[in-house]
Amino acid sequence: MDFELPEELAEVQKLARDFAEKEIAPTAAKDDRQHVFRKDLVTKMGDLGFFGCLVPEDDGGNGLGFLAHALISEEIARIHSAIRVYLNMQAGPAVTIAEFGSEQQKRKFLPALLSGEVVGCFAITEPDTGSDVASMKTTATRDGNGYLLNGTKIWITNATVADAGIIFAYTDRSQRHRGMSAFYVDLNQPGVSRRELDKLGTHASPTGELTFENFRVPRERLIGQEGDGFKICMRHLNHTRLGCAAGAVGLARAARDAAVSYANQREQFGQKIGQFQMNQDLIAQMVVQEEAARLLVYRAARLADHGRPNNLEVSMAKYAGGEAAAFCTDAALKMLGAYGYSTEFPAERYYRDAKAYQIVEGSVNIQKLIIAQDALGYRNANR
Repeated sequence: MDFELPEELAEVQKLARDFAEKEIAPTAAKDDRQHVFRKDLVTKMGDLGFFGCLVPEDDGGNGLGFLAHALISEEIARIHSAIRVYLNMQAGPAVTIAEFGSEQQKRKFLPALLSGEVVGCFAITEPDTGSDVASMKTTATRDGNGYLLNGTKIWITNATVADAGIIFAYTDRSQRHRGMSAFYVDLNQPGVSRRELDKLGTHASPTGELTFENFRVPRERLIGQEGDGFKICMRHLNHTRLGCAAGAVGLARAARDAAVSYANQREQFGQKIGQFQMNQDLIAQMVVQEEAARLLVYRAARLADHGRPNNLEVSMAKYAGGEAAAFCTDAALKMLGAYGYSTEFPAERYYRDAKAYQIVEGSVNIQKLIIAQDALGYRNANR
């Protein structure tokens, strides 16, 4: 078992780190404060090939794999967690089209997603549908040579800025989850309204509501076959969940770095506060939780890169990553005290951004459910 990164992946990691420090860090606080969506960063990340890791070279990607994607996600999130979300919004739809789309769909849709020319998204959640994906109410009814899409999607990342996205809807509700289908739709068409939603953190990553009213979707926008939607959705979430877990590790790392730096500078009672055992206890826990989550992420990514099932390992990584981000950012805030609470320093942004990792792409409880049911033998996560 070799824990050293291959030279190619080490170079990818360095490229992402340098990009984040040069292009993202200088305006991170301002972008968060002003709720700025950085379309220019989407384009720059596309130019560097960041969105193409999960897409084979034959389909226009670079085929570097899931570990490369995780390394990039971690480095971006370390600087500004909200910008990390851009990776999932481009790479998520792209890999889904690459895996389930027709050759014509790949040629038509992938280049613009991978380059960042088209801003992507995906829409699953509804006002009354969260973890229970099969309870969604959005429908796609056949109409001539296409479909009419009706329904509301909520808490959708990039809802207010996306040009296109993968939308999940029922084409035959009588078949329950087997009647769900997936569509890649052009959101710059009539029949869809958008509403922005404010939230605790990740302010540079817009979130909103999409309402479809007789929104026309051409037949050629159907991904796979009718009824493939639930299978596609679960596969899609497994991919984006891994990127999310890697982002959580990056954020935990940022919080740990901030705490260590402050502990080695701040003096009270005649010594550096890092000399106090209570602070050493916090830092030790931060280091271990971050590193444990990172190893779980890397393991899940390597399994995917070798074509092996990894649903269970991804759930472990997502759960551990979210908990590490929450713990580390909370510990950093405690250690920095008033400076951590102040909006003049990034620790409070880390704290706000961390909570999303316990909610999005499958909540903490969903991950624990998957892990526990597999351990108990009730449901094999990697079947």
